[in-house]
Amino acid sequence: MSLSRAPRRRSTGGRALLLTAVTVTGALVLTACGGADSGKPTGTGGNYVTGASGVSTSAKGERTEAPKLDGETVDGKTLDTTALKGKVVVLNVWGSWCPPCRAEAPSFAKVSKEFADAGKDVVFVGINVRDNSKQNAASFEETFGITYPSLYDPDAKLLLRFPKGSLNPNAIPSTLVLDKEGRIAARTLAPLGEDQLRSMIDPVLAEQ
Repeated sequence: MSLSRAPRRRSTGGRALLLTAVTVTGALVLTACGGADSGKPTGTGGNYVTGASGVSTSAKGERTEAPKLDGETVDGKTLDTTALKGKVVVLNVWGSWCPPCRAEAPSFAKVSKEFADAGKDVVFVGINVRDNSKQNAASFEETFGITYPSLYDPDAKLLLRFPKGSLNPNAIPSTLVLDKEGRIAARTLAPLGEDQLRSMIDPVLAEQ
């Protein structure tokens, strides 16, 4: 006589928890040298508009304040971006391992020097992410002539400080321009040339 076996029921609870964990992890991990939002024009989103150039801008009265970004720099000093209010701040997220970051680095070196030499109220700050050693980051800066400071953020924790829904830097490279009140005025998620970089900075610098 054979005994009938009850059909095995698959547990969906464990599978659901696993999928949830994967989803959360994916949301927190930045995409290397790119991202889901590739910087292509998307019309409006939240309190900003993305133009045909891939640069998103926010009107002066609708901007989100940038978070405090502070810590040790690649050259071993300390930096706190909140101390830079009163100046236009250009934030560039980069990694020495990222080909698009290397492609845009000469433009950042040249344009940052131009503004400094002209005595403009513009400061550049890098955020170096996912480099396992400061040596790699320092070599990158030396190779491309980057003279402005970069916060050393190997785990990309500083980027998680940006509020959701804002013009946050959710790709590598990313560039943000903060107005003189420390609010996010413009962002792009793509590598920049000299002219594109100037076109992001000049309108914010001209604001009264």
